Amino acid sequence: MNSISRNAARRADESERSNNTTAPEISVNPTEFRLEDYLPYRFSLLSNTVSQGIAHRYQTDHDITVTEWRVIVVLGRFPGSTASEVVERTAMDKVTISRAVKCLVDKGMVQRRTDPNDRRCMRIYLTRGKGKQVLESIVPLAAAYETELMSALSPEDQATLSSLLEKLQDSAEALHHRLTSFQSPS
Repeated sequence: MNSISRNAARRADESERSNNTTAPEISVNPTEFRLEDYLPYRFSLLSNTVSQGIAHRYQTDHDITVTEWRVIVVLGRFPGSTASEVVERTAMDKVTISRAVKCLVDKGMVQRRTDPNDRRCMRIYLTRGKGKQVLESIVPLAAAYETELMSALSPEDQATLSSLLEKLQDSAEALHHRLTSFQSPS
């Protein structure tokens, strides 16, 4: 179990012990459900809008997708990660990450190397030339994009948003753990 999952499991266990009640049943008329007010949808919409805003630049300047960009950034910070570790760090689908890694290998931006301690394990690294150049080129673009996006918020609002996102992430991980560890009776 990874550290993120362990933390979520711990929080779920603590929450369950401190509040041993089940979530209340909520009655919602399906025909009146407003998708535009549904928090997961709003997060998805914001994420997609932000990603698409900068993705055009990644695509134009470096011929990479948002997923490939995320892989490059993870490998820049954590060189020698396995594909599974990249999946864990990005919370993205295993197949999506595997395809992105393959494309980046084909583009000469990353390389796979056999782990000398475990010959079954493949470690992934940015290439010294193209991979590191792309990382060094797009990190400042991403940082500038984030700065401009966040300029809509005061410093206090930015701190509040960061804190709220952390709380929601913790809650989502705990809920995910609780729902995925539920065993139906046989």
